[in-house]
Amino acid sequence: MKKLALFLILISTTIYAQINRIEPANWWVGMKLNQITLLVYGNNIQDLEPTIKYDGVHVVKIEKVENPNYLFVTINIAPDTKIGKAKIDFKKNGKTIITKDFPLLARENNSANRESFSNKDAILLIMPDRFANGNPKNDNLPGSLEKANRNDENGRHGGDIQGIINNLDYIQSLGYTQIWNTPLVENNMQKYSYHGYAATDFYKIDPRYGTNEDFKRLVQEAKKRNIGLIWDVVLNHCGLEYYFIKDMPMKDWVNFPDTRTRTNHLKSTLLDPYATKQDKKGYTDGWFDTTMPDLNQRNPLMASYLTQNTIWWIEYAGLSGFREDTFSYADKDFLAYWTKTILEEYPNFNIVGEEMTHVTEIAAYWQKNKKNIDGYQCYLPSLMDFALTDNLVKALNNKNDWESTWKEVYKSMGQDYQFPNPNNLLIFPDNHDMDRIYSRLNKNLDHWKLAMTLYATMRGIPQIYYGTELLFTHEKMGNDGQRRGDFYGGWEGDTKNAITRKGLTNEELEAQKFFTHLFNWRKTATAIHDGKFTHYVPEKNEAYVYFRYTDKQKIMVILNKNDKKITLDMKTYQDIIPSNFSAKEALSGKEINVNGMLEVAPKSALILEIK
Repeated sequence: MKKLALFLILISTTIYAQINRIEPANWWVGMKLNQITLLVYGNNIQDLEPTIKYDGVHVVKIEKVENPNYLFVTINIAPDTKIGKAKIDFKKNGKTIITKDFPLLARENNSANRESFSNKDAILLIMPDRFANGNPKNDNLPGSLEKANRNDENGRHGGDIQGIINNLDYIQSLGYTQIWNTPLVENNMQKYSYHGYAATDFYKIDPRYGTNEDFKRLVQEAKKRNIGLIWDVVLNHCGLEYYFIKDMPMKDWVNFPDTRTRTNHLKSTLLDPYATKQDKKGYTDGWFDTTMPDLNQRNPLMASYLTQNTIWWIEYAGLSGFREDTFSYADKDFLAYWTKTILEEYPNFNIVGEEMTHVTEIAAYWQKNKKNIDGYQCYLPSLMDFALTDNLVKALNNKNDWESTWKEVYKSMGQDYQFPNPNNLLIFPDNHDMDRIYSRLNKNLDHWKLAMTLYATMRGIPQIYYGTELLFTHEKMGNDGQRRGDFYGGWEGDTKNAITRKGLTNEELEAQKFFTHLFNWRKTATAIHDGKFTHYVPEKNEAYVYFRYTDKQKIMVILNKNDKKITLDMKTYQDIIPSNFSAKEALSGKEINVNGMLEVAPKSALILEIK
């Protein structure tokens, strides 16, 4: 009878115990992070005992949580472990019920020391759903909750990975050396899922974009053109349709699971010496949206899951950097741990955090090597410079009163002393969360050219939004759907095409040519990449003058907003250059000789390579 009872138990377990997921599904030999925690998910699996018999790999601990559908298995992988497939046996009363393979892979050569994005790069920001539809067959797939509808500005339009691959030559021709895509992971939500920030599977490319292998192919094709891929990371939240939200391992897997309390968005509370713990928690723990659960990174199992996932994508796909979304909304101690862990694994890796603020002190708080008054230290290499963007638009739109309108830009740059490394900031005229720069500049082409020249020559790393080179605009300010308009020629039958130039206006053609010349020139301008920056107080002549220089190269940039030509006295700049010099004008290619005075045409930008 005892044998029969045991047999019936085993049969019952075999029928009801299923393993649907092991995440991560593989790892690499030779990683510094060689002790990882596997999330094992399946029906009624908590009574199973996982074991591994593979030289160099052993189970460190097994954690059982509130939900019987989860096991967390921590394993250690020795540095000298052989490449192969470790078998994980899941046993019940000594009998193996389920066996799963866990591949142990070889790392690519020099993976740890991979190059990342830096000052030498220009980054193209793409929202994949709105860029180009290279494979219409994946627009609507079985199991996808939201279908494609180009007539809905807030719906899916059908752009995909193949569309990006098809346009790589065009991207290269514009002078870009990096691509940052908004998130490509599965976002299988009922509606408004095209943006990618409500993940339902952190390990899987959304099928409407393609497959994991398709993304890997994009990285490889981009590398052939000397273009790297930057991955958009979301550590703070996910989508409600995620399996581990619909069936949570434990109650503290997310914050405010019952009330779904929204964040107060008051990022200043983290630095505020008078803020209450409740208000600080209201910022970091509140949900970004009622459809986006706030992940609890204080839970060590969640912290491991997120950290391993981001490292997994670097190794799997061959990434060249991270952009991290809603950076400071996540737990600050976790952010220090996460950035430190990534940089320990990849010392040259660059990570830019989105801290959407115009207050320099708040942004600078997070940068690596910042000495904060509270003793906190993060290891984030780069941040997004939102202050420069707004100050530039003000400078170009405002009219002259009693002082130069350029002074807001000048004073903004003067705050760089608060950053340990201002040269590593990401600078940008706009992005997917902002109104298009051409709209903000009231469709003034001359002012647009001044803005593009500044972003190509200013300290930091320029990031430009797709379509900026074509003067993309929109009628409704603050409308996300219009900010994220479809790329010209990305869909069959489009009346405009960026590559063939069909249907483009004269202004759009002029802008595209100007942009292409400017950013291809930037590729070879080493003083722009690595040079020092010195600027001069803008006078009422409405010119902003600054220099980028190294021991080998000096570049003078003059941005003249004035309606009339101006004359600059070179004595003003004699601490950098002599009053008499010869130079090549980068945009026109003309050779010029300057003798004490320099005339600058109205509404124009000059980039002088001084000989």
